[in-house]
Amino acid sequence: MSSSSLPRSSRFETWRLFVIYALILLVLTALLGRLLSLQVFGSQNWTLRAVDNYTREISSPAPRGIIYDRNNYILARNIASYDLTITPANIPDDDADIQRIYRDISALTGVPINHGTLEEAKLYAPCVEGPGIAQLVELGDSLAPYTPVKIKCNVSEEVARLVQERSIDWPGVGIEVNPIRDYPTGSLTADVIGFLGPIPAALEEQLTAKGFVANRDKVGYAGIELSMQDVLAGQNGSRVVQVDVAGKELRNIEPPKAAVPGYNLTLTIDTRLQQAAEASLLYEINYWNMYFGKTRISSGVVIAMNPKTGEILAMVSYPTYENNRMARFIPGYYYEQLNQDPRHPLLNNAIQSEYPPGSVFKLSAANGALNEGVVTTSQIIQTPGKLELCEQFTPNQPCGPNNTRPFVDWIYDKNPDGFGQLDFYHCIAYSSNVCFYKLGGGYGNEIKNGGLGIFRLGEYARALGYGAASGIELPGEVDGLIPDPQWKRIHQAENWSTGDTYIATVGQGYVLATPLQVLMSGATMANDGKLMQPTIIKSIEDSEGKVQTVWFNPQDFSLWVPSVDENSGREAWKNLNDGTIVDTLPAGSYQISPFVPNMKWDITKDPRIAEYQCRGGNCQKTGQMKVVDPSVVKNVQIGMRMAVTDPRGTLHNIYTKDYPLPIAVAGKTGTAEYCDDVALKAQRCQFGSWPTHSWTISYAPYDDPEIVIVAFEYNGGEGASVAAPVVARVMKAYFELKAIDLAGNGG
Repeated sequence: MSSSSLPRSSRFETWRLFVIYALILLVLTALLGRLLSLQVFGSQNWTLRAVDNYTREISSPAPRGIIYDRNNYILARNIASYDLTITPANIPDDDADIQRIYRDISALTGVPINHGTLEEAKLYAPCVEGPGIAQLVELGDSLAPYTPVKIKCNVSEEVARLVQERSIDWPGVGIEVNPIRDYPTGSLTADVIGFLGPIPAALEEQLTAKGFVANRDKVGYAGIELSMQDVLAGQNGSRVVQVDVAGKELRNIEPPKAAVPGYNLTLTIDTRLQQAAEASLLYEINYWNMYFGKTRISSGVVIAMNPKTGEILAMVSYPTYENNRMARFIPGYYYEQLNQDPRHPLLNNAIQSEYPPGSVFKLSAANGALNEGVVTTSQIIQTPGKLELCEQFTPNQPCGPNNTRPFVDWIYDKNPDGFGQLDFYHCIAYSSNVCFYKLGGGYGNEIKNGGLGIFRLGEYARALGYGAASGIELPGEVDGLIPDPQWKRIHQAENWSTGDTYIATVGQGYVLATPLQVLMSGATMANDGKLMQPTIIKSIEDSEGKVQTVWFNPQDFSLWVPSVDENSGREAWKNLNDGTIVDTLPAGSYQISPFVPNMKWDITKDPRIAEYQCRGGNCQKTGQMKVVDPSVVKNVQIGMRMAVTDPRGTLHNIYTKDYPLPIAVAGKTGTAEYCDDVALKAQRCQFGSWPTHSWTISYAPYDDPEIVIVAFEYNGGEGASVAAPVVARVMKAYFELKAIDLAGNGG
């Protein structure tokens, strides 16, 4: 037997088996670990992801609150907008039927059947003209076949009805109804009401967390629509549904949550008086522009308020804009046109623009001079047509020809001799500049203590409402300017001079105010020294008409409602914006619904005036506060009444000849020189002949006032000739409307 046929010896190596077992064990361990990770430790995450794959939360928009005027006339409401849609999954399978539907829809809407490519269609937003019907449907079919594709937005109601009637012949074609804002009064109340716009990128995260839907829901951009956003918007509803892989809804997974409508607002505005105020202002502007053969008066304001309650009855700012043009979307060309207009129509000039107030500011100086003992009611003041003032920038600066400056009265061109001898009342009635120059800055030994002085003048001006925002429930309010020496050193790099005090006393120079602040000063005098909080809100109601208790904080425009602290059970306040609960309302908050008059202060009872010790024109604070004596207010009222009753009063002709009223009226006119960017560009800032704004403020009845009105006209000229007729016509309209209402109510 050969050696090759012998059996070979073999030996089993056990380590190989261990290696195989180890590998198998590792694989099984890895599989088991992964299984535990997926099925046990990560089950919740994967379950949520699985649920997300077949569920969809659908938001239903909440109806925005309606805005009414004080007589329940609608100022803002929601109306239906109809969008024609096609659901790709529901259109017929036959291409001939599809093309027939496309042809019919194209003939009905004007949208082409084919235009552009599928890739180009991806670049367009819904409702933007460009892609054809076929491209829009094809794009929608590739993304979400059960989601309606918008073919034409904002179709007429007739088209919407026709589509619904032919729904059997046009499978997949439907009408989507969306609410949009409508403003029946349009531009008449646009500055008060405002308009809506898409959610800004800066607020998207915050509002999305509150249930808003970007690119669908709109928020306030101006006016009441902005400031009352938290109460008008409501709360969106929602549905959680199961969908298949194509996005088709199968069933509701959770009970639907109904949308909560926004609260309705009733404003203090009377639309009828608003219309009369706008008509009066436009009539005067057009009259003078035609008279001069050019656009002389470019803008103006009229505001009417109840001085006892602070209710704004009318607020007109010209020029304005048409907020209905912003209802569906904000046209870029229109917004740019408004934005580039030098008259700034997007601004509510009643609260967002500052102007020198001119002689209407003399009410501040009159209160201060009489209350501080600078003058008495019987004291006779010499008022020549012109004063030669030694302009001193330091107390010891010597006088000479280089620092002697003329200060003339407004009557100087007509009568160089001026008004002659005047008492306190006639200084107000005739609006003598020279008289108030002396009261404000002194003149030799004629006026005690060197006059009122800029510091004390500022105290009385602020007590009447100047120098700070009023806190009205409208956004963008500015605070005006009451200057002092420190302000001038910081902003003008100069010392304060005697002449600065002179011109500040008559509301010129660096003094700036909004028309609303001027109105507040007149209202305070009409209301015996009580400064009421101006308000535009009368009540806030839910969808069932129940009036809600709401407080407003003007510092950050937050809205607060009564609530309960869940931890302590104590009564608290809830912020409607972020849900914050606090025990105490922020300082300065006031109730806006239901309406109650809110008095800011009473200058005859509340110490609002810082006391100064003045000697030789130098004044130092004593640390004490004082009030205005009630007799001072009464005496200033007498001067304002004499402006109407005295034959030489600045308002005599208006209320006794041009627009006679059977009701006693008091008031004050103002003509304010100015030099702004517009005047500089037109080279009109010539010393001694600067352009002037027109002001007038009046209230009635004199003994028991119920309305105060201010009118302002940019570059209008003399207040008594230009602004006063506007106020008189609005005053007349108010009492005529009152008589109509009383007759209608059987009064």
